[in-house]
Amino acid sequence: MPEVTAPAHADGDFFVNYEEKVFEDVQAEEGEKALVTFHTVAFEGSIGLVNLLQATRLQRKGFETSILLYGPGVSLGVQRGFPKLGDEAFPGHLAMNNQIKKFMSEGGKVYACRFALQALMGHGEPSLIPGITPIAPQDVLDIVLLHRRDGAFILDTWTL
Repeated sequence: MPEVTAPAHADGDFFVNYEEKVFEDVQAEEGEKALVTFHTVAFEGSIGLVNLLQATRLQRKGFETSILLYGPGVSLGVQRGFPKLGDEAFPGHLAMNNQIKKFMSEGGKVYACRFALQALMGHGEPSLIPGITPIAPQDVLDIVLLHRRDGAFILDTWTL
C-alpha cells in the first residue's frame, strides 16, 4: 500500500475558497419586496432552515420581506421546547424558531395559514411564535398575488 504523505486536515482548515464571490452583491432598490413561501414540514430536511436564512438575507439586502407558512409549513412557526417551551432539548433544536424570531426582530413579517394550523397540525393561534400573524386560508393566494402585482421576488418552496 502506498504511503500517505499529505498532512492530515485539521480544525480551521479550508476545503474551498470562501472569499471569492462570482456574482454582483445585489441590493434591493427602494420599495422592492420579497416573499418566501414554505409548504414543508419542520425538521424534514434542511429546506425550512435554508429558506429562513434566505429570507433573512433578503431582508438584510433591503427587500421588504415576508414569509408565508402554509400547509405543513405552519409547523415552522409553532412554539417549541422541551421540557418547557423555549428550552433547547439539544443543540440546534430551536434553530428554526430562533431564526424566525431573528427575522421578525429585523423587520420581517411572518404569516401562517389558520386552516393548516388547526386542520393539519392540530394547533391553535396561541401555539404560534409571538409576532406571527395568522391569516385566513383565502389569504394564502392573495398574499402571493399582491406580491406578484408589486413585482416582488417570490421564492416558493414545496416539499412532501
